[in-house]
Amino acid sequence: MPAEPRADRAPAAPGWTLAGIGDEAAPELGGQLAALGELGWRHLELRGVDGIPVAALDDAAFARAAERIRAAGVTVVAVAAKIGDWSRPATGDFALDLAELDVLARRCAALGTRLVRVMSYPSGGLPEAEWGRRARTRLRALARRAEDAGLLLAHENCAGWAADRADRMLDLLAEVDSPALRLLFDTGNGVAHGYPAQPLLRAVVGHVVHVHVKDAVTAPGGGVGYVPPGTGEAGVAECLRLLAAHGYRGALSLEPHVRLRPHAPDAGRGDRAAFVGCGRALERLAAEVTAANRPEAAAR
Repeated sequence: MPAEPRADRAPAAPGWTLAGIGDEAAPELGGQLAALGELGWRHLELRGVDGIPVAALDDAAFARAAERIRAAGVTVVAVAAKIGDWSRPATGDFALDLAELDVLARRCAALGTRLVRVMSYPSGGLPEAEWGRRARTRLRALARRAEDAGLLLAHENCAGWAADRADRMLDLLAEVDSPALRLLFDTGNGVAHGYPAQPLLRAVVGHVVHVHVKDAVTAPGGGVGYVPPGTGEAGVAECLRLLAAHGYRGALSLEPHVRLRPHAPDAGRGDRAAFVGCGRALERLAAEVTAANRPEAAAR
């Protein structure tokens, strides 16, 4: 049986919730809940169970998972979907994304969350202009459907047309023009994709509704290695301070990638010890930002 969640070991900044993408700790749900319990966290971002994405679980498996999460006293803050991600280029079958969103509309209701992580499609070899047109058109259709279902789509700075440029993110939001589309900021993706995190975040911070926390270093030969938050090159602490200064009040969802990298050819698997260690590092960073934002600290 997984350990029972307890009160957070360290206070998050005012209004912040500490959460984690569970399969970064273990593929099976029991291991995901056990890792949260060890940290004393009560909030889960659900990407998959036993290697199967949330929308692809059969009805019985999903029902068992939802009941187990409820029984553990854990709240689901978001579902990380495959919609528009690295595996679904803009040249692919859009019906897959529409069908996934329809399934998630029902499953998010059962899980008690409305937030769905999406991306904006790799190009699939399309020319730049057509890539952008198709990405915007697809996200517009998805957002309209999300509005009807009461969902909120959070576009991540990862794969896709609007992945690594603030101007494209803002253009996407303006073109789609829907309250059902906002932004997800991942602190560590800039190291992997070759851009500094803070300038991008500063340009879009008012539209951010969800945050993934990871840290990374540039490895010899140009690769990327992932490290506990606050120990790498991503400037995680600076990102958290920027979020706090602009009144962000959502979740900080741990996605350390230390052992599991879902988009890599050899994806690996979740590691509970590594996940918990990175969670402790996130607790410390959140506590430091909290202390710096207390009125007495600001008055010094």
